[in-house]
Amino acid sequence: MPVSLLTHHRFLKFRKTICFSVANFSYLSALPTLDCIEDMKTDDPHHLQLQQAMKNDAVSGNLRTALRSLNSMRYPSVNDYNALFYHYLKSSRRHLIVFGDLVKVYFDMKSLGPYPNASTFNILLGGLTSTGNLRDALFFAEEMCGCGFRPAFTSLSKILKKWLGLGNLDDSMSVFQFMLRLKYFPTEPTLNLLISKLCKAGIIGEAYFAFQGLLGKGCLKSAHSYNPILWALCKDGESYTALALLYSLKKRGVVRNVASYTALVYGFILEGLWEEAFCILEEMEIDGCKPNVITYTVIVKFLCDKGRIDEAVDMLGKMGKKGCDPDIVTYNVILRELFHHGRIAKIDEILQAMDRKEMSPDPFTCAAFTGGLLKRGQLGAATKSLCWFISVGGSVDVVVCNIYFHCLCRENKSELALSLLKSMMEKGFAPTNVSYNTILNGFCRENHIDEALQLFDQFEWPSNRPDVVSFNTILSAACKKGNSSMIQRVLDRREYEGVEFNVVSFTCFIQYFCTFGKISDGWELLESMLSSGCNPTVVTFNTLLDKLCKNRLLETAHIIFRVFRNTGDFPNTTSYNILIHALIREGNYSLTKQLLRDMYSQRLEPDAVTYGSLIKGSCKEGKISMAIQLRDHMLENGLAPTVAIYNTMLAAMFQRGKFLDIFSLLKDMIINGCEPDVVSIKILKQAISKGWMKRFPGISKLLEFVMCGNREKETHYGGTAS
Repeated sequence: MPVSLLTHHRFLKFRKTICFSVANFSYLSALPTLDCIEDMKTDDPHHLQLQQAMKNDAVSGNLRTALRSLNSMRYPSVNDYNALFYHYLKSSRRHLIVFGDLVKVYFDMKSLGPYPNASTFNILLGGLTSTGNLRDALFFAEEMCGCGFRPAFTSLSKILKKWLGLGNLDDSMSVFQFMLRLKYFPTEPTLNLLISKLCKAGIIGEAYFAFQGLLGKGCLKSAHSYNPILWALCKDGESYTALALLYSLKKRGVVRNVASYTALVYGFILEGLWEEAFCILEEMEIDGCKPNVITYTVIVKFLCDKGRIDEAVDMLGKMGKKGCDPDIVTYNVILRELFHHGRIAKIDEILQAMDRKEMSPDPFTCAAFTGGLLKRGQLGAATKSLCWFISVGGSVDVVVCNIYFHCLCRENKSELALSLLKSMMEKGFAPTNVSYNTILNGFCRENHIDEALQLFDQFEWPSNRPDVVSFNTILSAACKKGNSSMIQRVLDRREYEGVEFNVVSFTCFIQYFCTFGKISDGWELLESMLSSGCNPTVVTFNTLLDKLCKNRLLETAHIIFRVFRNTGDFPNTTSYNILIHALIREGNYSLTKQLLRDMYSQRLEPDAVTYGSLIKGSCKEGKISMAIQLRDHMLENGLAPTVAIYNTMLAAMFQRGKFLDIFSLLKDMIINGCEPDVVSIKILKQAISKGWMKRFPGISKLLEFVMCGNREKETHYGGTAS
């Protein structure tokens, strides 16, 4: 053997010995090989034995001992390293893989040999992907390119799909951009998923980049790829941008579908551009995209939200003429709004139409029924509706059950609601936080705050802890009662659970401070909210105004009104009502008129409460004719005077001896569907007892007849008024 070769061979053996001797100190520090013999095969039994030992250790997840076996080989090849990687990444302990260890072995291969080959990278890439180490897999994919090899399309596509499945959009985009550099184009379903997720996350620019990146390559032909972008733009108030995109795609010959146009209809209506929306509707039909039930339901929903119920009902007729039958969702939307407006005849008409189509009510229909009835204050009817729905075998979900619990609690039957909840849970019913919070609120309304707090601790909360609504429910009740010890218990429990208070919580505290004379503390809390970025709502300001007015601090209330006006939704009609009521009580009619003018300038309309205060003020001043005019204005504006308003007017008429006016007003009450109550009957009895009705025997008999009809109600409220 030549001296040079012998010397070189001895150097290798010496280097091998040194590497093996320090393996126990740092088993990753040296990996002996030589490029020129990396692919040399041996039938040496000792080598085969070491290979088997290395495999067994790698399969067991013992990288340290596997490397010792590898280092003991005379000439380990790249295939030996590949076998080590393969079996280690397939081991039962692969979830405990330390990426740094693999990187150390890999870089030692690059610097000392044997040099990694394509199989090395494919094994690392596939193994790390299958174990969920996706960032590590992408690292080796980039290393693979740097070493002159090309990762497989399927390998990168698998990483991209996994990142999308995990919802990690930043890493998804990194993989996508890496694929584009390699001129790999994801499949259309994968790209559609990427674009859809980016749009849902509000990252519209990145979604558009992904779409444009492949549109020019001719990879995208389906509307499913760009529809999410159109919807995202329209939801973001960029309907004209979406329209421009649609026209540009139209020029390129890209297919549009009904969902593309529906997005634009939605967007334009959302921005209040109804004319543009109906133009798009016409263009759809010209373009051969017939509007479907979703398109029409979008329009119906917006019309209902705007209170344009007659137009929404007309839209149902147009759907039928266009050959597009409404579905249960369309009917549910419009039924809910009809219930809110008390349009019983139209409701019956729609229910008959549903019955003709053999369309059964679903839980949403039931929720629409009961929700509408509850909003109108018809608690008994809402309860009967729910009971009927359940009795006919209607499908009941947790939302319907929660509404039923709400009805029971509003009827002061919280114990019954709790008992029903427990029995349902025994049969597999899974309550939500809303279920528990509804029952907590019921107990608090019935002034059983201690029991509510006990239930608070006993409930098995679905999310393992109560939410801020749960805390606010008890906090609100405790603050209204001025129960400082209960407030402290709520504060302690909130701190333990780690739940952050919100603006509703702070509003409860302001109500507590102002109710019990701690006005300065309430003011300080409001300033603290503003300085900390917790923006008070209109309810917060109205709570403060109400308490200040009730404490006869009208000047302070008016200062707050002026300083904070146009902050968010403040003021609203309720804000004006609070001040108007207080001003009328104080007899300040000039400022009342000024507030009314200001109210109209804010495009706010007086409601029943506003008219009630104004009528009370007129009656207090003896201006009965003015009160009657205000009542007439109410009726003209679609507002029904309450029995309390009528009683105020009856009392004023009685005090001034306007007997015929009492009869006329009583007749109007009955015609307008307002039944006299106990207070009304008391006033009428006083009128009769004075003998003033003897001159009008017909009227007197009519009044006695009305009172007889209300005798049962009087008994219910505690006996005959006198």
